[in-house]
Amino acid sequence: MDVCFHPTRPLLFTGSADGELRIWDTVQHRTISSAWVHSAAHGIICVAASPLIGNNKILSQGRDGTVKYWDIEDGNLSRMPLVTIRTDSYHFCKLSLVKRPFTCPKPFEDDIHPEGPKYLAIAGQESSEVEIWDLNTAERFAKLPQNCSNGSSSHSTKGRGMCMAVQAFLPSESEGFLHVLTGYEDGTMVWWDMRHTSLPLTSVKFHLEPVITLSLDGSCKGGISGAADDKIVIYSLDHSLGSCVVQKEISLERPGIAGTSIRPDSKIAATAGWDHRVRIYNYRKGNALAILKYHRATCTAVSFSTDCRLMASSSEDTTVALWELYPPCTVT
Repeated sequence: MDVCFHPTRPLLFTGSADGELRIWDTVQHRTISSAWVHSAAHGIICVAASPLIGNNKILSQGRDGTVKYWDIEDGNLSRMPLVTIRTDSYHFCKLSLVKRPFTCPKPFEDDIHPEGPKYLAIAGQESSEVEIWDLNTAERFAKLPQNCSNGSSSHSTKGRGMCMAVQAFLPSESEGFLHVLTGYEDGTMVWWDMRHTSLPLTSVKFHLEPVITLSLDGSCKGGISGAADDKIVIYSLDHSLGSCVVQKEISLERPGIAGTSIRPDSKIAATAGWDHRVRIYNYRKGNALAILKYHRATCTAVSFSTDCRLMASSSEDTTVALWELYPPCTVT
């Protein structure tokens, strides 16, 4: 099960293991629309929304090897997807839309024109590779690592195992060129610059078990990773040096983190644990703030609203919880 917020409106999207995509009103706490958009046999791995793909658009990723691009009309899902991408990728890695440095939007402003590329990053048909797809054309335009002209790659990722986590982003230092952060089965994290697709900027190994989730903060200069081991890592990205450095390691009593999220203002981070707990941290200091024990099965995802007021968590117990935690102060 997965969960994400609409970029500007009070809507929440959930995707379930039986293939249902549901749209919720976070003010009235009710369902607006629901539809089975992927087969029940395969279910939904990921739901994702971003102003970069259009303000009233949503992506669903199924374990059937497809990604579907939907329009939202007055809160209702379009009858047919605008685009269906057949990636032929059958795995557990969630896709990533492009993240860019956060700027505060006006509350629930609908007139947002997407700027930048309508790209998504996803673990490839070859499970150790990452593919970049264009939503406008429904075509793959790059993969990481990119083969050289003689058909070989100077940096093979096959030895790292499957790609388990991916995050695409547009840092302010990149001059508009896409960057991608990937996590692998052997615990390695690799940072790619699309200007140099045959070799990564850097690779680091902060975890001893598969990296399952990666999140970036609002500046795109750091983030948090979770894995199948017993720790969470807060890291920084130095764009001038092309380096990824540990800022803090947080030990866990019980191993396994399925999802991470950092609030857009980069003050609060949350993790979804295999132990049924959602943990809340001060992102800047790394100290624990709260442990939420609402769910009765593995927590699968956490997500923050763009206005930083709400957090949603989802679980294999088929529930979604909406939380108001440490809301930002408002100037009166």
